[in-house]
Amino acid sequence: MSVAPKELENEIAEQSRSLQRIRDEIGKVIVGQTAMIDRLLLALIADGHVLIEGVPGLAKTSAIKTLAAAIETDFARIQFTPDLLPADLIGTQIYRPDVKTFEIKEGPVFTNLLLADEINRSPAKVQSALLEAMQERQVTLGGETRPLPDPFLVLATQNPIEQEGTYPLPEAQLDRFMLKVTVGYPSKTEELEIMRRMARRQTPVVEAVMTTAEIRQIRELADAVYMDAKVEDYILDVVFATREPAAFRLEKLANLIEYGASPRASIYLAQAAKVMAFLSGRSYVKPQDVKTIGPDVLRHRVLVSYEAEAQDLTSDDLIQEIFNTVDVP
Repeated sequence: MSVAPKELENEIAEQSRSLQRIRDEIGKVIVGQTAMIDRLLLALIADGHVLIEGVPGLAKTSAIKTLAAAIETDFARIQFTPDLLPADLIGTQIYRPDVKTFEIKEGPVFTNLLLADEINRSPAKVQSALLEAMQERQVTLGGETRPLPDPFLVLATQNPIEQEGTYPLPEAQLDRFMLKVTVGYPSKTEELEIMRRMARRQTPVVEAVMTTAEIRQIRELADAVYMDAKVEDYILDVVFATREPAAFRLEKLANLIEYGASPRASIYLAQAAKVMAFLSGRSYVKPQDVKTIGPDVLRHRVLVSYEAEAQDLTSDDLIQEIFNTVDVP
C-alpha cells in the first residue's frame, strides 16, 4: 500500500477509531476485561491465533462469541473433550454408494473464527490436527489439500486450575499461538454491573458492524505502520535475552530459563507491536508498544527450569526482569 505519510497517519487514526464500533458491541455483553478484548482485536488485525487462559466464569468464551457476532463472518465452536477425534475437527471422507465414490465432508475448521473451547481437554492427536491449519491455513483431507477461508483465526480457551482429564498443549502447538492472554477476576464495581446485567432473562443483541473486507483493509494499514531499525534491534535484544541472558547482564536468569523464545517470537512481536501502534492511532511503533504486548507474545515461549519452579517463579516473572534490564532505545 503506497500512501503518503500524512495521509497514512490520518487514515490510521480514522480506521483505529472505527474499531470502537466493535468494542461497543462487545461492551453490550462483556463488562470490563478491556485487556482481553484489545488482545482479541489485535490478533484479528495481526492475523494471529490466541490462547486465553483463566479460571471458569471469566467470560472467555462469551468474549470470543461476541467478537464473532460483531463481524460479518463465519464462526464455529468446538467443545474439546477427551473422546474428540481429528475427523470431528477437520472433516472426513464419506462413501457415496449411489455414485461409488468418496465425498469429502468438511469439518468445523473450515470457518473464519474457530473457537476451540477448553482446548487442553483433548489428547495430543486432536490438538496436532490443528497444526497444519494454524500454520499454513490449509487442511489435507483424503490426499487433497484444501485452503481455509481468509481470515482464519483459532481462538482457544483453557482452564489453568484443573489437571484431571486435561492434556498439556505440545510446545510445537503453543508456539503457533501469537498471544497467550491470561484473564483475571473483575473488580467489585465491574462484578456488580455483571450481576445486574446478567441476572435477568433478556439477552443483549449484538449486531455485525464490520465486514471481513474491512478487516483486510485494516490489516494492510497496520502492515504499513513504520518500525525504526532501533526498535527492531530492541525486539531482537529482548528475544535473544531469553536465550542468552548472560549477554544482557541477566546472569541470574541463566539457570532459571530452560528454553528461550523461538524466531516466531521475533516475528510475532514485530507484528503485534505494529498493531499496538495502529490501535493507538499512530503510524509508527514506540518501544513501549513492544513492552506492552511483549509478555503476551513471550509467556508461552519461555520455559522455566525446575530451579525457577522451586523458587515459585513463572515465565511472566522472568520476562518482566528481561524488560526491566534490556536497554530501551
